[in-house]
Amino acid sequence: MNLNLRNAIIHNVSGNSQDQLKETIVDAIQNGEEKMLPGLGVLFEVIWKNSSENDKVEMLQTLEDGLK
Repeated sequence: MNLNLRNAIIHNVSGNSQDQLKETIVDAIQNGEEKMLPGLGVLFEVIWKNSSENDKVEMLQTLEDGLK
């Protein structure tokens, strides 16, 4: 079976409200399960692709600060 994980994840959260999306993200982080990492990666990809250059700079600064 040829399953496109990226499309499956996007399909599962499409149409979700901000509260539902937040709950999904918080749950994935709090559980700390490795199997949740691809989903978070796909969500980050959506954020990145739909962000302005200024937002990207801010995200990168936040990421850099968080990794110090």
